[in-house]
Amino acid sequence: MVKPRRALLSVTDKTGLPEFAKGLVALGIELISTGGTAKVLREAGLSVKDISEHTGFPEMLDGRVKTLHPKIHGGLLFIRGNATHEAAVKQHGISPIDLVVVNLYPFEATVARPDVKLHDAIENIDIGGPSMLRSAAKNHDSVTVVVDPFDYDEVAKQITETGNTTLELRRKLAAKVYARTAAYD
Repeated sequence: MVKPRRALLSVTDKTGLPEFAKGLVALGIELISTGGTAKVLREAGLSVKDISEHTGFPEMLDGRVKTLHPKIHGGLLFIRGNATHEAAVKQHGISPIDLVVVNLYPFEATVARPDVKLHDAIENIDIGGPSMLRSAAKNHDSVTVVVDPFDYDEVAKQITETGNTTLELRRKLAAKVYARTAAYD
């Protein structure tokens, strides 16, 4: 399996993220990120490509639409080594995204507040995050997906030691994603 070339990071819980991302950069992995996550990474001295630069399309609708794009989901879902998929992504200028680090808006914490307004609850329903997580988990044969900062160390260790993560770890992380998105829904 090919060493990860590109990672997409978009997290609400930024615990341990700068350290993890520094390790990725040291391994030659390009970082793509969204708004607040990109800001934290830049403040840590890292070079980050904005999601809008990657897609060629601006974030819009107050951030509601930023990652729901073929250059994101095509980069996650295409089957590496499948000639038809490889031709399609090449034709459309879609680059592979090999590592996804996403955790979700704090919907549960928001609606647990006794004074929460309906508008605030609705704005904390994550759409792009679960979509990216599910796309990456579906293609876990080729894509490593991380939904929990607790898993950063193992992912970093495996990539550092072997050049990539094992299929066993990718399967475990994909299962964790499906459990998380099911609970979130």
